[in-house]
Amino acid sequence: MAETLPTKIYSLSNSVQELAMKGYNEVPERYVHKGGSSGGIISASAPLLDVPSIDLSLLISPSPAGAEELEKLQSALSSFGCFQATNHGMSNMFLDKLREMSKEFFALPMEEKKKYGKTADDIEGYGSDSVLSEHQILDWTDRLYLTISPEDKKRLKFWPENPRNFREVLEEYIMKLKTLNEFILKAIARSLNLAENCFLQQYGESESAAVIARFNFYPTCPRPDLALGVKPHADASAITFLLQDKEVEGLQVLKDDQWFRVPVVPYSILVNVGDQVEIMSNGILKSPVHRVVTNSKRERNTLAVFFIPGSEMEIGPVEKLINEERPRMYKTVKDYVSIYFQNYQLGKRPIDAAKI
Repeated sequence: MAETLPTKIYSLSNSVQELAMKGYNEVPERYVHKGGSSGGIISASAPLLDVPSIDLSLLISPSPAGAEELEKLQSALSSFGCFQATNHGMSNMFLDKLREMSKEFFALPMEEKKKYGKTADDIEGYGSDSVLSEHQILDWTDRLYLTISPEDKKRLKFWPENPRNFREVLEEYIMKLKTLNEFILKAIARSLNLAENCFLQQYGESESAAVIARFNFYPTCPRPDLALGVKPHADASAITFLLQDKEVEGLQVLKDDQWFRVPVVPYSILVNVGDQVEIMSNGILKSPVHRVVTNSKRERNTLAVFFIPGSEMEIGPVEKLINEERPRMYKTVKDYVSIYFQNYQLGKRPIDAAKI
């Protein structure tokens, strides 16, 4: 029989998975979003968002179908900030291998996972939500957070040796995503009738750009009405690629002040623009605010990969997107990730700090 959680003995060193395995019928206060069930802010029964599917193979076609797909891309990113990428060049078998690898890692004994544990003042490695302030509401999730590039920032001590082929499979996936990232940034520029390299020039050389992989594990939660897997936020990236759980929903996007469920499309990759592309596009493309809801019956695994311009790059609105009807909305910024975390810790929407 489940028991009520004695919050006095709760330790922030516990993983969420350890808490979930104890079978409590409540969540610790540090995970409770104020106004939870009474305010109705957390609901898994939100309406479904009709996220457009974009056939990447058509985006380079000179045919009318290619022009139509580019138009659909621009519409998706200005309305929702995200799309489901199909024909991305990765086999179903390969994507299943990635998902299985993630499940295998989080199913390892705790002592094995803790070999890759992060320290209290670091976000890289295995662990739960980073505690940034005394009054922070924590996310109901465990993560494995890895810096892939720049090469000199890669810390292999955090890369699991079990599952055995972890490094090889992840590096193959990242190489494929690097190609897609460049391809999508060019396609976005063309969809706005711009020179195709204009966003890539601001993004900078891929050697200096940051690529971060975050494996997410959402254990079952006794009170999905009170706890969130990830609190509402938009991404600091230029482009984010999300490999969703093949069966279990959880991601929600905020549109017109209402939360919408993002459907699971098993072998598509969900692509969203981050704050830095919203800035480059002078606000035409939207970096979506999103959150993850929890589930009382089923665990969920996802893999998010963030492509982030190098900290030395100057990010600002493309000049051709500034006019009388749409004046310049954002300042030119450098090292946006630092600006992001300073504001995120204060509970502010980070992109607001870049607004004019």
